[in-house]
Amino acid sequence: MSITPDDAPIWQQVVWKLSHNAEVGPAINAGTQRLEEAHISTARLDAQVILAHVLGVDRSWLFAHYEHVLTPDQAEHYMDLVVRRVAHEPVAYLVNHKEFYGIELYVDPRVLIPRPETEMLVDQVLAEATIRSTRRLIVADVGTGSGAIALAVAANAPNTRLYALDISADALAVARRNVETHALADRITLLQSDLLASLPERADIVVANLPYVTSDDYATLSPDICNYEPAGALVAGPLGLDAITQLLSQLPDHVAPGGLVVLEIGYNQGAAVISLVETMLSQASQVELHRDYQGHDRVVTFQL
Repeated sequence: MSITPDDAPIWQQVVWKLSHNAEVGPAINAGTQRLEEAHISTARLDAQVILAHVLGVDRSWLFAHYEHVLTPDQAEHYMDLVVRRVAHEPVAYLVNHKEFYGIELYVDPRVLIPRPETEMLVDQVLAEATIRSTRRLIVADVGTGSGAIALAVAANAPNTRLYALDISADALAVARRNVETHALADRITLLQSDLLASLPERADIVVANLPYVTSDDYATLSPDICNYEPAGALVAGPLGLDAITQLLSQLPDHVAPGGLVVLEIGYNQGAAVISLVETMLSQASQVELHRDYQGHDRVVTFQL
C-alpha cells in the first residue's frame, strides 16, 4: 500500500493491488485486511458483500467458489469499492442495496439507509391494518425517503392505500425507483410535501420516521453516517424535536377521527415526545412508548 499527497481524499490516498488472476478466497482476505487496518468492525462481512456485488452473485456463492478467478475488470471494481469502504462510505451505498422487512431496496446517498429498528413502525401499522381488516385504510408515510415503510406496508397489508410524502425531490426519485421495481405504483402515490401539507385526503394511519437527532449528537455520529448520509434527514434542531413538533401541529387537519399515529423517536426522547403530544393534542388517547430490543425509546403511538 502506498500513500499519495496528504491533500487528496482518503479514498484516493489508499492504493493497493490484487495479484494477477486473483481468486475469490485471496481477494476476500486481502480486502478484509485493508478494512481491518481502517478499523472497520465488520471487515470480513463487508469484503464478502462487496465482492458478491461485483460478481453479481449471492454472498453464499462465494463460500463454494473460493478458487474462482476474477477478471481484471472485476478485480479493479472490487479494489475501488474496498478503498471507498476504507474511507467509511457505507456498504449499502457502495452496492446500492439494502434489505428492509424482507424487501430489497435500492439506496444511494440521496436517502438514509433504512435501519432494522424502523421495522418496528411497520409492525405497528400492520397490526392496526389487521384489526381494521374489513376496511380500506389510507396510510400516510411521512418522510418516506427510499420508500421503505410504504413498500413494506403495501406488500403486507392489502387493505391499505398509501401516500408516500417527502420534501426532497431527490428522495422521491429513489422511492419511485423502488415503487416501480416492486410494481406497487397502483397502491402507493408519491408526493413532494412539507410533512403532511400536501396530503389530499385524511389518513387513517400516519407513520413517520422524521429527523430526530440533536445538533450536539450529530457531531458525535460515526463517519459512516455524518460523512455520507443526508444531514437534512437526520438533524432536527438542538433538541431533535423540531420536525416532530411541526408534524404534531399538522395532524388535526390531516388525520381521520380515530386515526393512529406512529412516530419513530430518538433513543432518549420518549418522555419529551409524549409530553409534546399531551400538550399539543389534548384529544390524543392511548399514548404509548415502545422500546427497541436494546431497551431504548424508539416508537410513540397514539390515536386522535
